[in-house]
Parts: sequence; structure tokens; C-alpha cells
Amino acid sequence: MQIINHQTGDYIIRHCELGDLIPVMEINLKTLPEHYSDYFYESLLAELPEAFMVAEHQGKLVGYIMCKSEYGFSNFKKLGFVKKGHVVSVAVLEEYRKKGLGKAIIEECIQGIKSKRCDELYLEVRCSNNDAVRLYEKIGFVIKQRLKAYYRDGEDAFLMAIEFTY
Repeated sequence: MQIINHQTGDYIIRHCELGDLIPVMEINLKTLPEHYSDYFYESLLAELPEAFMVAEHQGKLVGYIMCKSEYGFSNFKKLGFVKKGHVVSVAVLEEYRKKGLGKAIIEECIQGIKSKRCDELYLEVRCSNNDAVRLYEKIGFVIKQRLKAYYRDGEDAFLMAIEFTY
């Protein structure tokens, strides 16, 4: 049974299910140069289903976000080992952008990350992706560093993060 987490007009934001993975992979192939194995999607869904969200329009998946959790050095404190969420991939089909879906799936993902008591959430984004950087900043992410030649094509990435207080 599908439970709607959030509704924006005709769009539904909900948790990803196993049967959603092929459409999620198709969205990834259409929108992003980074691709993953089938097993990778399955493992992220199994590891952190609370933060693997999809956007749906009239029964068609049009966006997704998937994360993992890990322990590591904080992006905010000089010293400190913390539990943090990592946005592995987020995408919305081009024809469905600028409708609030990206913001909605990220905000629902944040709720999932918080439910696992993570101290922060971080992601990498292409420095040239101004729309995404602005969206993340609106949600509360801050640029913490520039990662030189992060992507396979040599482009730099911004590491952006948001810290949670409980």
C-alpha cells in the first residue's frame, strides 16, 4: 500500500518501493551523467528506505532522491565524528522541473534522515548547476567546500551540507 507523504497539486511525494526502481533508473539515465548498477539502487532502498523518495504524476514517476547513512567527520565541527546522511542522487525529469517537486522530495528526504537521528545531511553538486545550488541554499544547505575535478568529466563540485538540531 502506498502512503502519500506530501502532495503538491497533481504531484505525489512518497517512499520508493521495490517496483519503482526501474522507473527511477530510467529517470537517472535521462537526467544525469552518473549511473549506478541495479544492485546499488536496491542496496540503498534496503539500507535507508526512509530517505528514498519518489515524485509521481498521474501514476508516472517523474523524480526521485536516494540517500545512504554513514559515520564520519562532521562538515560543521572542527572535531567530531557524527552520523550523517549523504544524498547520493536526486533528479526530476526536465519537463517536470520548476514545479516545486525537487524541493518537496528533498524536504521529505530530510524528514527520513532526521528519523534516523543523523546529525547532518550532505551532498555534492556540480558547480555549474546554479538552479540546484540555489534550491539547496533555500532549503538550508550551505557550501562547505569546493571539490576539484570531482566528476568524471573533470568538473568541480560543491560539497553542501545542512546541520540538524534536536
